Amino acid sequence: MEKAKILVIDDEKNILESIHMVLSYEDYPVETASSGIDGLELFKQIRPEIVLLDVKMPGFDGLQVLKTIKQQDPLTEVIMISGHSGIEEAMEASRMGAFDFLEKPISREKLVLTVRNAAEKAALMRENVSLRTIQERKHELVGQSPPMQKLKQVIDKVARSQSTVLITGESGTGKELIARRLHLRSQRSKRPFVQVNCAAIPEELIESELFGHEKGSFTGAYEKKPGKFEIAHRGTIFLDEIGDLSLKAQAKVLRVLEEGEVQRVGSAEIKKVDVRVIAATNQDLKQMIRDGDFREDLFFRLNVVPVYSPALRERVEDIPLLVDHFVSFFTEENNYRKRRFDSAVIDAFSHYAWKGNVRELRNLVERLLIMTESRTITIRDLPEEMRVVPEKAEVSFAEFNEWKDFKHFTEKRFLEEKLEQYDHNISRTAREIGIPRSNLYKKMEQFDIMAPNGAKAAGEPPSGDARHFRKEESPDSAGKDGS
Repeated sequence: MEKAKILVIDDEKNILESIHMVLSYEDYPVETASSGIDGLELFKQIRPEIVLLDVKMPGFDGLQVLKTIKQQDPLTEVIMISGHSGIEEAMEASRMGAFDFLEKPISREKLVLTVRNAAEKAALMRENVSLRTIQERKHELVGQSPPMQKLKQVIDKVARSQSTVLITGESGTGKELIARRLHLRSQRSKRPFVQVNCAAIPEELIESELFGHEKGSFTGAYEKKPGKFEIAHRGTIFLDEIGDLSLKAQAKVLRVLEEGEVQRVGSAEIKKVDVRVIAATNQDLKQMIRDGDFREDLFFRLNVVPVYSPALRERVEDIPLLVDHFVSFFTEENNYRKRRFDSAVIDAFSHYAWKGNVRELRNLVERLLIMTESRTITIRDLPEEMRVVPEKAEVSFAEFNEWKDFKHFTEKRFLEEKLEQYDHNISRTAREIGIPRSNLYKKMEQFDIMAPNGAKAAGEPPSGDARHFRKEESPDSAGKDGS
């Protein structure tokens, strides 16, 4: 392990020489300066992990130097050196963030031990900062496409409130990243962020996990345990896959939202908690309400601020940025050799149907970094199904004799591609292309457009009667698409 760099600042030449000799013998790289001003100049140049600093010096004294060093690099460990008369100043230095102080004449053993302890702390602090930086990059919301810019604006606006948030979107689109960004930009950012995957916890244990339990309240409850809501007190709890909660657990979550109260399994005591709830799902909760699988009152309490997480096919222009981000992250985290992705690979990525969205892209980039030997990842390194980039068929104007034929072709092609882009969701497609939903149904009937495998598109009325379907839509959605 590389030894910590050390800077010694003292106006006494014999002190500088003796400390330099002792620490050099211990294999520390040591630089010295005989004044506060010279010491700060040298500090900027070499950026030492440890500074040994005399309290009393002419001109720029030790306390002024300490303050400047801590402003420039709070992670630098500063050991103060003082004569007997400078103990009071040394104690003030400790309050300003100094690691320790040594009294003159300096004991060799004390010097070596103090420096060793300071070096260990400095290394630990810098490692923690490095790990925190990696974690922040891991959870970074990457993208500059219009849908992502809109999403970031919504998040930054919503984060300042205390309202509950319901994040919807397909699996793998980054709903957890949205929740973390909401937390980090909120007033609760220094408090706990507690994540619960409701789908991963057996139904018989979910209540215990969320609300805690008392010792002996059920088989296997060998000791009392606080629930996730208690742990998240004054912070944020993220309930992922909220649609997988049992109706009984839903009722208890509703109580937390309405009353701020939790009750452990097997306990009569009611505890007050202050928690912001962010929930996420890739399921259609409105349909689950109609099927009797999700409480409507809980839905309304969760859906105070709805946030939509766009699918990767809606933000294809972000793919090069995402690839660069993942390459940089995995290279740094795992010491992989840095590789570049050929432009043909990025092109293939941009045409591929990512059913697993950003998560699938992330996993593929990591696999390619592990498995590929060459410096450049080419189309040959991709899975077989990704090696062929589909090309749009060229349309010749000579194929059309009349304007109405060309208009029919282009309208049909436009609607087919837009329906595919929005996963054959009728309401959303109509809203995005700016026509009433009823008009879209008529156009689909006119052009004989069906969803994949001949199935009706999402949101299409079973009978094909648009008027009947509009009665089932909420007033909100009806107003939005103009019908």
